[in-house]
Amino acid sequence: QVQLVESGGGLVQAGGSLRLSCAASGRTVSSRAMGWFRQAPGKEREFVAAINWSGGLTNVVDSVKGRFTISRDNALNTVYLQMNRLKPEDTAVYYCAAGKIATRLPREYDYWGQGTQVTVSS
Repeated sequence: QVQLVESGGGLVQAGGSLRLSCAASGRTVSSRAMGWFRQAPGKEREFVAAINWSGGLTNVVDSVKGRFTISRDNALNTVYLQMNRLKPEDTAVYYCAAGKIATRLPREYDYWGQGTQVTVSS
């Protein structure tokens, strides 16, 4: 089993930055792809970014491209999401997930964290 715990969320003004962390425990996730998803109130969960096991391949949704960066530190069993130039529409609960491939499809991820709230004020 893999347990994922997100941290780093909070309240920030538009234009500000946050760095989310996702720490894995239990079994290592160094051989797994990792993804970040988000869900705003009344909306479906949507893909944000994914990274393959080595960190050599990343994929981000167009709406955050150039503002968000996903990275990982396998020695620390941790994945990060650096979020810059935040906008009010980025407000959501952010979830990290572990899976076999770095895909945009939630159903391909086996383990999920509980989420961390990100609120961007205008």
